[in-house]
Amino acid sequence: MKTSPIVVGELCLDQPGFEGLPYAPAFGDVYHPRAGAFTQARHVFLAGNGLPQRWRGRQRFVVLETGFGLGNNFLATWQAWRDDPQRPERLIFVSIEKHPLRAEDLALAHASSDAPELARELLATWPPLTPDLHTLDFEDGRMRLLLALGDIKDWLPELVAEVDAFYLDGFAPAKNAAMWDARLYPALSRLAAADATAATWSVARDVREGLASAGFSVERQPGLGGKREISVARFTGAQRRAAPPPGRRQAPRARSALVIGAGVAGAAAADALAREGLTVTVLERRSAPAQETSSNRAGLFHGVLHSHDGAHAQLLRAAALRTAQRLQGVVGTEALPGAVGGLLRGGGDESAEALQALADRLGLPAGFVQALSADMASQRAGLPLPRAQWLYPGGGWVSPPALVGHLLSAPGITVRNEADVVALARHDAQWQALDAQGRMLAEADVAVVAGASDGLALLSQAHPDSAAWPLGRQRGQVSLLPPALAAGLPHPSLPLASGGYLIALPPSLGGGLLCGATSQPGDTDPAVRVDDHRRNLARIAELTGTPLDATLAEHPALQGKVGWRLAADDRLPLVGPVPADALQRAGARRQEQPRQVPRVEGLYLLTALGSRGLTMAPLLGEVLAAWITGAPVPLAASLMDAIDPARFVARAARKPVV
Repeated sequence: MKTSPIVVGELCLDQPGFEGLPYAPAFGDVYHPRAGAFTQARHVFLAGNGLPQRWRGRQRFVVLETGFGLGNNFLATWQAWRDDPQRPERLIFVSIEKHPLRAEDLALAHASSDAPELARELLATWPPLTPDLHTLDFEDGRMRLLLALGDIKDWLPELVAEVDAFYLDGFAPAKNAAMWDARLYPALSRLAAADATAATWSVARDVREGLASAGFSVERQPGLGGKREISVARFTGAQRRAAPPPGRRQAPRARSALVIGAGVAGAAAADALAREGLTVTVLERRSAPAQETSSNRAGLFHGVLHSHDGAHAQLLRAAALRTAQRLQGVVGTEALPGAVGGLLRGGGDESAEALQALADRLGLPAGFVQALSADMASQRAGLPLPRAQWLYPGGGWVSPPALVGHLLSAPGITVRNEADVVALARHDAQWQALDAQGRMLAEADVAVVAGASDGLALLSQAHPDSAAWPLGRQRGQVSLLPPALAAGLPHPSLPLASGGYLIALPPSLGGGLLCGATSQPGDTDPAVRVDDHRRNLARIAELTGTPLDATLAEHPALQGKVGWRLAADDRLPLVGPVPADALQRAGARRQEQPRQVPRVEGLYLLTALGSRGLTMAPLLGEVLAAWITGAPVPLAASLMDAIDPARFVARAARKPVV
């Protein structure tokens, strides 16, 4: 997806002729009529879509709104859901907004809200205004807001969802024609569930004809507050709509899942699937979860920025924002050590002014990233730093084993340790995990392979071509300086990163300093090496500008740990349904597009997270769970293509025949 900087919306509360109403100068229109925002929301959008009656008895109900504005329609819908004893278990509200308000302006707009408690919760989770699909959870995740910031023409093709009710809200067609562009209506048809409805306060002829062209039956109903009529519609075009491509189809009637591997990736997948209502069995070959690469005492999470803002940067930004939200208010206890308190990442030899110019060009706000001079960064770190730094306010660190334990504690998850899966077999529409003797360890409707290189070996039967995927193992060694050895060394108050990292550990994790990690592709040596300690200690010196005694690398108290990461050549993870092998794909059309590649039914991957597992796993677990269950996917469709395991098949299909 090509991104553009977000242009923040303006709010005026004393516009002549509209005193007391929130007014948007850029569009010359008010956000809602004098009758009141909630009055309009209940009459036009809730009642116009037959709500709350239509959502009763549903497990999940999905609303798509074409203009978030001040968020009043969302708040009114949330209030109606909360007040309804027959509400659906989950309500997912997807909304697009090109010009979102700053948090302080949104607070002004809701100073006298009809739902003050809900407005405060929305304000407390209001995200940095980056051009991403932001996931905001409320009510323990049973109420979810997927907020797409950017132009509607860019976001509608990127949404992967089945929508039950459309709120077509925006400034009047005469004042905001782009919102009602002709491309809107085919997108509604693609996204509509079989019994979807739509409502809008507009009765403009172009709007009604556009809805009709998309397969909606449109009628007028009485309006309110000076608006004589509104338009309501019911989708009747399901029969003529094309089926989703193979790579976008949900697992029909999946009620149970196997997850192979209990590291960070497996735990995130299990947690997300359980929250979607599946019964999950996690099979771990070791004696306990998080015993391999996920066993490090601490690790970092943060976004990145690249000058071209491509798929890698977009994915890590969206993932880092989601991880910060998931951990905020949870991390920082003895049970889950860590902090969402910021992270400093070196900016190379660039000045703070040059760094800030790049952030400004990309339109990335201070809530996501800030350029700090060496002096300012030193104040934040609590020690002198040699160069300018990027500050990621939502970055931080967490203990991977504790995070894995936290995720696996979700209701609906059973963990079986010392369950060494050597084969996966499909039998009677169930996936079975088999041990070395061919005995069945467990079975379920779907299976997720979440181990690293060991897990990929399980694919050989279902997808022999996977052996040719461009993946590689990278050896990494971390170094731990216990408190006595770390005495007198720099202890940063925020984690430091740049080609390596330095974390000051709290007493709950034994204290001292953790630094690392080396990166050695193809290296299979499991021994802790003095040379790698030297590299890690040299990284501390580079990060802090403080020379270290080289003999520390040989000190008997210095501890180390070796692990292996799995990464693809494009540095993107593998997430999604496993592609069918070459024989099964023979004759299929349009395989140059990942989503069009035929799949192995019910078999999925969440792996190859490289060194970014803590940043990416929480979001990618949710993406995979939505992919499987048909819930709205909290990631742009183009990014789904970028992480899809079928991208390797699509690459080969695009190569010219010589």
